[in-house]
Amino acid sequence: MVTQYLFGVPVETFAVTAEVPKGTELPYFSQEKGMTFTCALGAEDIVYGLGETMRGINKRGGRYISFNYDDHNHRDDMPSMYGAHNFIVVDGEQTFGAFFDTPAKVVFDVDSDGSGQLSVACESSDLRLYIVEGRGAYDIVRQFLGIIGRSFLPPLWAFGYGQSRWGYKTAREVSRVADKYREAGIPLDYICLDIDYMDRYIDFTVNRRRFPKMAEYTAGMLERGLHLVPIVDAGVKIEPGNAVYEEGVQNGYFCKNRDGRDFQAEVWPGMTHFPDFMQEKARAWFGGHYQFYTGLGLEGFWNDMNEPAIFSTEYRKKDAPPDADRGDPDQPDRHIADFKDFFHRLDDGRHISNYKVHNLYGAMMTRASGEGLSKLLDRRYLLFSRSSYIGAHRYGGIWTGDNASTWKMLRQNVYHMPSLNMCGFLYSGADTGGFGGNASRELLLRWLAVSVFTPLMRNHSAIGTRKQECYRFRNTEDFKTIISLRYRLLPYLYSEYMKAALRQDMLIRPLAFDYPDDKKAREIEDQLMIGESIMIAPILEPGVKGRIVYLPEPMTEVRYNREGFTCMDVGAGERTAMAPLNTVVFYIRQGRLVPVGEPVSNTAEMDLLDVELLGSGTVYEQYVDDGYTKACSLERCVLQRREQAEG
Repeated sequence: MVTQYLFGVPVETFAVTAEVPKGTELPYFSQEKGMTFTCALGAEDIVYGLGETMRGINKRGGRYISFNYDDHNHRDDMPSMYGAHNFIVVDGEQTFGAFFDTPAKVVFDVDSDGSGQLSVACESSDLRLYIVEGRGAYDIVRQFLGIIGRSFLPPLWAFGYGQSRWGYKTAREVSRVADKYREAGIPLDYICLDIDYMDRYIDFTVNRRRFPKMAEYTAGMLERGLHLVPIVDAGVKIEPGNAVYEEGVQNGYFCKNRDGRDFQAEVWPGMTHFPDFMQEKARAWFGGHYQFYTGLGLEGFWNDMNEPAIFSTEYRKKDAPPDADRGDPDQPDRHIADFKDFFHRLDDGRHISNYKVHNLYGAMMTRASGEGLSKLLDRRYLLFSRSSYIGAHRYGGIWTGDNASTWKMLRQNVYHMPSLNMCGFLYSGADTGGFGGNASRELLLRWLAVSVFTPLMRNHSAIGTRKQECYRFRNTEDFKTIISLRYRLLPYLYSEYMKAALRQDMLIRPLAFDYPDDKKAREIEDQLMIGESIMIAPILEPGVKGRIVYLPEPMTEVRYNREGFTCMDVGAGERTAMAPLNTVVFYIRQGRLVPVGEPVSNTAEMDLLDVELLGSGTVYEQYVDDGYTKACSLERCVLQRREQAEG
């Protein structure tokens, strides 16, 4: 059961799409300097949720601040990241979920001092609170997903392997990357273009010297089965003659400063204006400009710098002292004063500072892009963003930002996935191999073995770091093997994603959600459930060739290497699973099946129905479609049956 509690006059976030009955009395709340929700936690209570935050799947023991923030230095004590996902689930002596639907700053203190208290401090007293009651944590999450609307549905090719790097400066260089992957026999579906494809980093432009005849180039890549995915930033360059800039000024589509003029901030192209995505007309205008890209044959995009990220402003230059004390846990961003200095005009006529609706900016950019692309294209598109708020999952996915090439960040990738699923973001993933730093061969292979199971599987790195395209490392056959597993599993992974999205369910879950009565399963955070059949237990440490795996029930252990699949039934309990760098080990639940396809070089070659079935079950419900059609229905599920041979 979900109940809504209304306080003050909230800003409409569009996070909840269903009609939810209103309640009148609510315990645990006080109204002093905003709103504060407090309750006691039992000694064994687990707290789930909060989407893109640091630490483990169990958020207990940490302090988290919902205030979208661009900081590439990801640390365990980092209070804020790029997204605001204000949904938590308390599971234990008392079990309930709570969604604090406010775009202003919220501080979640989840027993950080060991006092046994959960405290949620909302800076604004204007908010909607949704309390979810259910039979357990998983039931509560599914009810929550039911009120926030269906997840974004990407095309089939978006589940293929993608290569990206900040620093692909020319079409020739991009073609060389594609050629090298083909020569190595490593599957590839898309290549992302970072800011260097643009004319002086200006949105809705292409540098014609570096990327001449872009429409012809895009068509040529598509003939090879490869999509190009350009980046789009939030800021619009201030430059007379730039049609987007001039239209925005003329129609009042940009955020204003305190003097009523269009706010100015420096980002990659220099001084820019920020579109006022809180306005419906501004969203339609900005989203319509994606026609520049779709006219070139492009069908995939990633939105960046939309927290919004700021280098300097008309008030504070780059060399100015920070506006916030970085040692103050309640002020994580140095640009706090800047966010207070520019304003949005809401569709109801109110003017409000970005600081008070800060967490919505990136989500509303995603909404603008998604709504624009839905009108421009008669088929599904790929869209993922860096900044987000609950509700943006209906328009696009997210990636977890500028991580680093460290084993700690690989482990954090595992923690992030189920927490993001709880908040609606099914299409998500990390920069495989790490964005900042120099990925070792071992780290990249182990990271790929995790990304095989995440919907977004993209290798991305920063300029100035080691180039980490898979063909650059010795024994490229090992990379080919692991990435080929991704494609062989796509009949399952695509099916499970679509079923989860259309049923408004989770795809990636902690073990505790499937085995709630298993005390040991409740404690494990480095093993995950993927869809209805698969459990993964990845290796997340350097220099080891195996790990201890806990099986809550008898399962089929599947090993994949150059020789293909090897299956063995194993009993419940702990076991040691050895996995050399060229081998991926995963598990199939008792009585379940996993359809696997033939090796291909990209999704254009796939036949989702040409499969064999692994596992001990007899029936698998497979979702199959053409990978492009917008109108998707579970009526397209196909029943696959096979009697298991003895032995």
